[in-house]
Amino acid sequence: MKKRDKLSIIHKWYPNAITTIDSVNRIIDYVEYELDLEPKQVMLADSICSDDVNSIQYPARTQEFLGPFKMGGLDGFPFTGLTGMGAFASHVPDDGAVFIYYGPHIGIAKDGTIGEIHRFGQSKNSGCCGAAKGALNKLINNIIIPGNVTELDYQMNTIEQILLNESNRILHAKTPLYEATEVIYEAIDKRINELVSLTSYNCKYVILVGAILINSDSDMGSFNEVRRFEIIDLTTKQRINKTAQML
Repeated sequence: MKKRDKLSIIHKWYPNAITTIDSVNRIIDYVEYELDLEPKQVMLADSICSDDVNSIQYPARTQEFLGPFKMGGLDGFPFTGLTGMGAFASHVPDDGAVFIYYGPHIGIAKDGTIGEIHRFGQSKNSGCCGAAKGALNKLINNIIIPGNVTELDYQMNTIEQILLNESNRILHAKTPLYEATEVIYEAIDKRINELVSLTSYNCKYVILVGAILINSDSDMGSFNEVRRFEIIDLTTKQRINKTAQML
């Protein structure tokens, strides 16, 4: 299947999506031509779901960066918190940059079904993101207990509480799973920016790329709809918005 045919399926849900490979290529071009850095001067941290499909569909060219340091748990929420952010901030080259890629993921199967993908070796589709779908199902059935976050299922309970806080918005949406993913993205974006503001970096730049990561069938690959592409110049504290370059 040609790239344009794959994108036509994804664009029915996410009209600004590009392939994950293309998004990585654009980021590396920016790092090299605009920031005048080599990828090996950049420490990559990602806050994406721990689902194995994200490892399978991780673009090989990201290996040009240092890392990745893994911040994310279920559906990409940065569960390693301030300690995790501080840890990889201390690993970055002095004359380099930190690159933080973050966001929830969602599946779109080849037939256009949202919330599902056909994984390698399986006879039928399975859920993606399973945690978001599970939390949404609990929300629909009104079985999420406000404030209930347990040690045994801390990450899932946290996702449930995020959805519960926006229950009216999600339950009245045309496609609740799509809306739930938007809500989770906003929660991740807010938390990442909070962590960044509280962390000291001994380097030149912080690169923030927030996106909806879209997985598809094993022969389709993955895609990104970028919502934030910002560069923080740590010398001037200026934020440079480059989101348009990823659309």
